[in-house]
Amino acid sequence: MAYESVQVRKLTGGCGAEVLGVDLKALSNRQWDEVQAAFTEHGVIFFRDQVLTPEQHIAFARRWAPIDVNRFFKHVEGHPEIAEVRKQPEQKTNIGGGWHTDHSYDEAPAMGSILLARELPEEGGDTLFANMYRAFETLSPGLQRTLEGMNAVHGSAHVFGKGGVNDKNPEGKSRYGNQEKVGADVVHPVVIRHPLSGRKALYVNPAFTLRFEDWSAEDSKPLLEHLYRHASRPEFTCRFRWREGSIAFWDNRATWHYAANDYHGERRLMHRITVSGCALEAAQRN
Repeated sequence: MAYESVQVRKLTGGCGAEVLGVDLKALSNRQWDEVQAAFTEHGVIFFRDQVLTPEQHIAFARRWAPIDVNRFFKHVEGHPEIAEVRKQPEQKTNIGGGWHTDHSYDEAPAMGSILLARELPEEGGDTLFANMYRAFETLSPGLQRTLEGMNAVHGSAHVFGKGGVNDKNPEGKSRYGNQEKVGADVVHPVVIRHPLSGRKALYVNPAFTLRFEDWSAEDSKPLLEHLYRHASRPEFTCRFRWREGSIAFWDNRATWHYAANDYHGERRLMHRITVSGCALEAAQRN
């Protein structure tokens, strides 16, 4: 679409766009409308040089939807709405270091997350994104039809629960809590009709999808791994290089993301606010 009050510049042909010429503290009504349109069109949008207090970060998030407080992450002191994404110089592992989409383990997955860079390493620490519209659209027609009739089971216990991945990591205790709040597994369509764009998107991810409904984990594994390899092809992705004051706002229903862990010995601190979404509907077969 044509934008009149903001500049929108695609990062790559596969995914993402920068929105330039805006101050998120003082958006005009026209700018707000066009920022919303850019989010719907591109799935992940990026802003530069935003000087926001925690209160202003929260206010921007609330313009989109109620805030979905992540029950596992440690939060910024005095601001429970803001999750802290921190890696200290002595730590070896990072948060989000694998392809995933946030909150797919919830009955109503979050709309998206607004990540603000506070402290950055001298180099490294980029975030990669992948386009789940393109991932679905480039599958063979027969596989598309098969997947449109399927559901998948998603869960969080194996990551956030007692004995899960984070519990076994000595660095996890400073980052995560509330192991008892993992909740029951949930079921979502494998192919959704996106609630904003109306487009079909692939909705499985390597971190939280456990298996296909009515399939065993063993039987599910070959097809899921095929989908994961396909969806992360370079031509569907972009890589965002952070600067202090940069913001990435991604749509969890249309993208995956991956935080690169290539800055050992340096500190990286990000503030993340997640905004609420809705129950997901299956795409109807054509």
